[in-house]
Amino acid sequence: MEMEIVVPGELAVMTLPRIALFPQALLPLHIFEPRYRRMLKEVLAWHRLFAVAGLNTAEAAQTFEPTHRVATVGIVRACQENDNGTSNLLLQGLARIEVLGIVREEPYRTIRVRPLLSQSGAPDSENQKLKTSLARLLALRRRLTGDEPGDFDRFLKSVEDPDAFVDLAAFNLCEDSALKQRLLETLSVHDRLRLFARHLRREIDQIRLARQLQGPLADDAIGNN
Repeated sequence: MEMEIVVPGELAVMTLPRIALFPQALLPLHIFEPRYRRMLKEVLAWHRLFAVAGLNTAEAAQTFEPTHRVATVGIVRACQENDNGTSNLLLQGLARIEVLGIVREEPYRTIRVRPLLSQSGAPDSENQKLKTSLARLLALRRRLTGDEPGDFDRFLKSVEDPDAFVDLAAFNLCEDSALKQRLLETLSVHDRLRLFARHLRREIDQIRLARQLQGPLADDAIGNN
């Protein structure tokens, strides 16, 4: 389940392209811009919290660094300052938030927010079945692509809560940034599980079709097919 924290009404925010941070996920960041270096210094001296919001490219031409409506507040779990003033840190997602508006842009962007809570959307027994199905789809995709299970795959097997399972799987195992943002915005755990599973089934079908069309040719000889 998402961690019990008090989310401030205003938060500093980093707006990043193709990023959707999820609750409990760990995001390594390299802080080098002067505005974010100052932001980090101030949040470390206070509550260690700031938000990460995805860049809404659909509105980028009209607004400076427009954010998606749903983002995530995270807490700095570890931070190392480098000799040149930059920092490497590990941010852990804590909770979904809705971005209500921009408070100020200087010296770094601060936004008004409200926390968003996950909703089960179905009895736990149904969500557990969907979680099991999603785990099987992830394993099948891994086998089809020839990837060996890594430390994260082994860790994910130990996650029993469907809410945490789908969030961590989406953050670490989904490469489609638009889908990740949609999953972040989906508060129903039931709907989130179904949406990710539907995407995986399409991916698996595409992999199988590509294999069928490739036939016995090696990967580097597909052009000869």
